[in-house]
Amino acid sequence: MRIDAGRFTVRLAETDEDVAAAQRLRYRVFVEEMGATASPRNRAARRERDRFDPYFEHLLLIDNESDDPDVEHGVVGVYRLLTGTRAKAGIGFYGAGEYDLSLLVSFPRETLELGRSCVDAKHRGGAGMHLLWAGLGQYVSEHKIGILFGVASFHGNDPAPFAQALSYLYYNHLAPPDLRVTATAESRARMDLLAPDEVDRVEALRQIPALIKAYLRVGGFVGEGAYIDREFNTVDVCLLMDTSRMVERYQKFYLRQRGGAVDRILG
Repeated sequence: MRIDAGRFTVRLAETDEDVAAAQRLRYRVFVEEMGATASPRNRAARRERDRFDPYFEHLLLIDNESDDPDVEHGVVGVYRLLTGTRAKAGIGFYGAGEYDLSLLVSFPRETLELGRSCVDAKHRGGAGMHLLWAGLGQYVSEHKIGILFGVASFHGNDPAPFAQALSYLYYNHLAPPDLRVTATAESRARMDLLAPDEVDRVEALRQIPALIKAYLRVGGFVGEGAYIDREFNTVDVCLLMDTSRMVERYQKFYLRQRGGAVDRILG
């Protein structure tokens, strides 16, 4: 799959060099910017990588006009993608270290785990992220994906500052029973930190990171319980999206390709 739109290209990594460039972007975002822990080996190479990387496909956002010395091969955005078929034949799901994913392992339709999503700081909030999502939509369509899921993060490993957001997600976007994965006991935190009448919707939405809000806009749900990831300095929630339940106008956008051209997202 490939999308060319002006200065940007979205495609899957094709070489070891492509993957290394994605890992260096991840290092800048997760380690240098967000304070994740890095092994001495990864720190020396300035690459954020783990044992799951060889099993995932890497969806890249490439700025063909980038002259930033920190940007390798123009890679300014990345998603890590693993189908359920590949997970069951190999290493399993990354998210199984944080959530009981047995509902998804046995799910009758194809699943897709998303992970390590990040965009270079200079490209956040622009057209690049929409293009990356359009590429994801193309991948979903081509592989007939039924369920998308993955952990998404709040920066910091204390749930208390995010009480409004976590409570709002719990009361308004909890997954239906057939998709309600639960955080594992180790490092699990409650999401219903406030009573329903104490939740301030405006403050809650202010606290919720843009990526999580984007998933909610297309009909996403959250699993039950948050997970405190001290290695990555984050509080994680598991986001899930049933493509058959997606909001129609976004489904039409993300799962549509029109001769390689991408329309601007509306809404």
